[in-house]
Amino acid sequence: MTARVIDGKVHAEELVAKVTEGTAKLKQAHGAVPGLAVVLVGSDPASQVYVSSKSKRAAACGFHSVQRDLPEDTSEADLLAEVERLNADPSIHGILVQLPLPRHIDSGKVIQAIAPHKDVDGFHFINVGKLGTGEAETALVPCTPAGSMLLIESALGKDLSGKTAVVVGRSNIVGKPMFNLLLQANATVTIAHSRTADLPALCRTADILVAAIGKPEFIKGDWVKPGATVIDVGINRIDAPEKGEGKTRLVGDVEYSAAAERAGAITPVPGGVGPMTIAMLMANTLRAAEQSVTNA
Repeated sequence: MTARVIDGKVHAEELVAKVTEGTAKLKQAHGAVPGLAVVLVGSDPASQVYVSSKSKRAAACGFHSVQRDLPEDTSEADLLAEVERLNADPSIHGILVQLPLPRHIDSGKVIQAIAPHKDVDGFHFINVGKLGTGEAETALVPCTPAGSMLLIESALGKDLSGKTAVVVGRSNIVGKPMFNLLLQANATVTIAHSRTADLPALCRTADILVAAIGKPEFIKGDWVKPGATVIDVGINRIDAPEKGEGKTRLVGDVEYSAAAERAGAITPVPGGVGPMTIAMLMANTLRAAEQSVTNA
């Protein structure tokens, strides 16, 4: 068996095309343009790349795109004041504060300061609570698990009744919301973590295996149930001496080549979940803008 590759780039482009179309319709019907503000504190190179790609994608969708670049020594009070200004700005429908923040700033405090209806990352307690209590339709859902769910649906459909799912990783950003989304799609879900007994055996029970543990190629090919759908959320950079001295390459949390011999469908790294995350950010921003018009 050789797994079908779930191409995240293709699905992301399809979603972005729908967002761009929805943006044009919103503007035509209500004169409203979705506004996304991305706030970057400091000069972390990886964060700069992420923020730049998000801003470019927002502009390509037809959004009003704002980027706030703040110095590394910005105080927590000044960052919170910036968030409050964006909360009060009617032209901004989505606010994203790029993580990680400098150590002297409490990330949790900043995230909870974002107005829930502008929290396009889906991390505010109100959005978390809505998702956890089955109110996903009125919540802004974290982008990576929401994008992963669309990839699962592309392989298996929206109703996962009778399917067994295992999520490896219990983070607030991916693991826990992924659990809730799968549960709402009627899957029978187990969330596994570093203290789970006999993790390989548990993984082999999964019709849907989601890897979000942050360890390169941790999940081995023989942990995969034959025919399973494997969603690899991990993005890890490892040494690649075969490419030359000092060279690196990206791998996921799953041992891809071996897993692809057993799985029915699998996401690659790169090119799987990653592109879906930014596409879902655009979708969340459009949704927030549409809700603001409806609630006006």
